Amino acid sequence: MNVYTKIRLALKWAIIFTIMSLAWMLLEKTLGWHDEGIADHKWLTLFFLPFSLIMYWLAMREIRRRVYQKEITWGQSFVSGLILTVFIVLLSPIAQFITHNYITPEYFETVINYSVTNDLMKIEEANNYFNINNYRWQAAIGAFVGGTITAAILALFLRTAHKKKLD
Repeated sequence: MNVYTKIRLALKWAIIFTIMSLAWMLLEKTLGWHDEGIADHKWLTLFFLPFSLIMYWLAMREIRRRVYQKEITWGQSFVSGLILTVFIVLLSPIAQFITHNYITPEYFETVINYSVTNDLMKIEEANNYFNINNYRWQAAIGAFVGGTITAAILALFLRTAHKKKLD
């Protein structure tokens, strides 16, 4: 097995995943989910989930094909997914920086105003929750937990090599 190829492919797909995430943020902004549609943003953003699953599937499938010659165990597939997850986590602060500085710089102000105006939070709570530092941590932790779960589940479907049963 070529570890370098596995890492290179995982990094490639993490970059593609990050670009897709930024495109999704641009779509959310364009559709008004970061301003007039802020009330529904929390559940509308869940529409990103199928796209992230597809990206993981494609990445792990390519690693199976190119590194393991189409024969992979659950463990090998899971580790490949974890490597992908680590790269996505490492790229998440950059994605947050681009999102909140270039795509939707007024997001925090908008969501804070919405939360306070609708008595969902006091101003101090909203300021503490909706800020770049908190979102960087949320993105990294969310990417790690979500990526680990996704890798574990997809590894079940991508595995091709099974341990032989003892007679």
